[in-house]
Amino acid sequence: MGAVMWGLGRWIGAVIVFVVLGLAGWWFAVHWRPSTEEFPIQGVDVSAATGVIDWGTAKAEGVDFAYVLATTGDKGRDPAFEGHWAALADSGIRRGAMHAWSLCRLAADQADHFNAVVPRMPDALPAVVAFDFAPDCADRPAREVLLREVATFLERVERHTGERVLIRVTPAFDKQYRLSEGLPRTFWATGGWFAPSYLARPWRMWQANAARAVEGFEAPVGWDVVAP
Repeated sequence: MGAVMWGLGRWIGAVIVFVVLGLAGWWFAVHWRPSTEEFPIQGVDVSAATGVIDWGTAKAEGVDFAYVLATTGDKGRDPAFEGHWAALADSGIRRGAMHAWSLCRLAADQADHFNAVVPRMPDALPAVVAFDFAPDCADRPAREVLLREVATFLERVERHTGERVLIRVTPAFDKQYRLSEGLPRTFWATGGWFAPSYLARPWRMWQANAARAVEGFEAPVGWDVVAP
């Protein structure tokens, strides 16, 4: 009986240690960000999924800039965009707008949609177009077709904004389409914890933590840094 109790005690102790270590790891993961000594300029990317945001608190937490999802494809419009866009202007945090690319929609229609939703503002950061595979679109055009389409999008949006568009691309998308080889633009990389190396060009921005818990944000937020 004593041996059984001793074994049970060891098992319970091991479970407790496992749980404590797991909680510690989770806490570290959701709060981690790169050091400000290495990356002095840090910010966030948000959408309606981020929930309610207190931008004054966010600024106090070290948010230097924010990119806000504005549009998706040729019709999608993030319902929180206008509210965040106005609140950011009041907060003093630098703001930029993002478009989520759809492989199932024409570039010209996507560009015109973005231009209609996002006002041209002289103080805005360069617009961003984000490339990833979406579950609601099964189309996979040839690389040369996509590159032509992206060139059309960039030309129309850059004419509207007066700034060169920043390209955000996931590892899986860039592996298949090699956008960083084919587009002479500035790139925004994704992938947490370790500085990314999948792009053919040096990255200018990096989403270092896709779900960081930060005071002022109702839900976890994408945390981004600018290359020094």
